[in-house]
Amino acid sequence: MQFAARTDKIEPFYVMEIAKAAQALAAQVANGPEPMIFLNIGEPDFTAPPAVVHAAQATVQAGATQYTDALGLMQLRQAISQWYASRFALSIAPERIVITAGASSALQLACLALINAGDEVLMPDPSYPCNRHFVSSADGVARLIPTDATQRYQLSSAQVAKHWGEKTRGVLLASPSNPTGTSIAPEELARIHQVVQARGGFTIVDEIYLGLSYDEAFGRSALALGEDIISINSFSKYFNMTGWRLGWMVVPQAMVPVVERLAQNLFICPSTIAQHAALACFSAESLAIYEQRRAEFKARRDFFIPALQEQGFHVPVVPDGAFYAWADCSRLCSKLGVDNSWDFAYALMDKAHLAVTPGRDFGSADTARYVRFSTANALPQLQEAVARMRRLFA
Repeated sequence: MQFAARTDKIEPFYVMEIAKAAQALAAQVANGPEPMIFLNIGEPDFTAPPAVVHAAQATVQAGATQYTDALGLMQLRQAISQWYASRFALSIAPERIVITAGASSALQLACLALINAGDEVLMPDPSYPCNRHFVSSADGVARLIPTDATQRYQLSSAQVAKHWGEKTRGVLLASPSNPTGTSIAPEELARIHQVVQARGGFTIVDEIYLGLSYDEAFGRSALALGEDIISINSFSKYFNMTGWRLGWMVVPQAMVPVVERLAQNLFICPSTIAQHAALACFSAESLAIYEQRRAEFKARRDFFIPALQEQGFHVPVVPDGAFYAWADCSRLCSKLGVDNSWDFAYALMDKAHLAVTPGRDFGSADTARYVRFSTANALPQLQEAVARMRRLFA
């Protein structure tokens, strides 16, 4: 059997490889004094609030489970529009909002709608690995541009202008970012978009962690820049519905019928049950719960980042959103007899039963020095993780 050439461009998702190894070891140590602590997967430990669960149950009991429109329930699109108005003071027409089967399908739809074979898309290095593979799956080329702490691991407008070539079609950004938890300053994002517009390109901004922003200077949607921004969002992170596989995208009005045709053929529609349940995300009761949880995620960050620094990790930029810590482990590698973050992650898993993600997944710009910690776990687990590292590195 011969496979398509595009599959050769898709690298393994190494965070999942680490996860499989961690799960295997976890089974062996489950009844021991130090069961495995998973700080490797970016998944909230919170699940959907009661109102969301009850809405899903009511949908099933009522038998309201048939296909919806490919663009999603208009009622849900209107609820998201109202959320943008109340949370970000933005007027986003519901007709521009497309409900998708998770943010992943939104990114796939955007790439298929905009990228021709050989087109280049500029992205920061480090960045979320699946984003570059969405570009590859559309037969495009993800061109990763090295970034560093001085620019918060985000692209600058100067870099976009410098690296824009004949084949460049647009930029794919993330704010806040996975793995760094850092956002693009609104003023810089505006300058990036101006560079892109002047060249007739597109600006896609992955905003799935936007709801989990902790700094007013950064907690703004890119949609404020105008109607030609393409924003990707999700019910997984802020709304705590990871396995429900529901997201959305906001696109220019002219792009809606293009995305609709693709969605009709590729997905038919998002999960009907998840869509009806998601309507309850925007009730006053649920939004209050989400804000309480956002405060808890911030408290976890505020504990964990200084604790990492005390152990000898270096966190060059304090994350302003999401639930990650991008930490340089190079000063600690020798204590575990290794010389890179990949081996460091396995040693930490073996010696302290802590699962973390090595930087290998996220690019090649000095990523062999870094590991990504997820701080989505409850505070007692984070405290126990710190205690284990303190004993190990002592």
